[in-house]
Amino acid sequence: MPDVLVLIPARMASSRLPGKPLADIAGEPMIVHVWRRAMDAKVGPVWVATDSAEIAAAVEKSGGRAVMTRSNHPSGTDRIHEVVAKIGPGGGADIVVNVQGDLPTLDPGNVADAVALLANPAVDIGTLAAEITKDRERDDPNVVKVVGSPVGPARLRALYFTRARAPFGDGALYHHIGLYAFRRAALDRFVALPPSPLEQREKLEQLRALEAGMRIDVAIVAAVPLGVDTPEDLETARAMLTSKTS
Repeated sequence: MPDVLVLIPARMASSRLPGKPLADIAGEPMIVHVWRRAMDAKVGPVWVATDSAEIAAAVEKSGGRAVMTRSNHPSGTDRIHEVVAKIGPGGGADIVVNVQGDLPTLDPGNVADAVALLANPAVDIGTLAAEITKDRERDDPNVVKVVGSPVGPARLRALYFTRARAPFGDGALYHHIGLYAFRRAALDRFVALPPSPLEQREKLEQLRALEAGMRIDVAIVAAVPLGVDTPEDLETARAMLTSKTS
């Protein structure tokens, strides 16, 4: 098995929900819920990458590990790339998984699903999607769709990512889930590339990889985890996770 390192980028700045990594959900900060779910995946060591001493303290208080990063990273991918070289033996990991820090309902098995895609040596990056079941999400630009060719059961080779409704015609549409498993070399290459034209147009950084000829495969999973971006999302997460612990 390759060495896998799981990193969770987290920062306090958020235009819609400032300080959300420390928002209380069922008695614990949201970032701790995400860390626990990543640990439950049991694919490798898990670190939280942050520019906030408060976030690092909350993670460490719960028994987790955190590493400090610069505050001026343009994306979570850049943040995890800084970390890879800073945490000793883990810096030599063959696969680096980027788990968003605002997914407190993430299914731990989905982390392993993304990693499993890299068993094919032709794949540079693994990610996830779930079939869209709500009509309103088909045309919602906040729901990123992946267009891909089937390459196996519940598996696509990504051809494009878009905020538009795509592809045209009858058939399933897939909601992209922003969790990525990178080969170490692919991560190094990705962050060295300049932002690409389609990336800038769609505001989707994964298009940079596709435009550079990198291969992204997608595991189709059962459901999209709740991403906490707004106060309403936070209340939904609280209701979901409080009911599980009560």
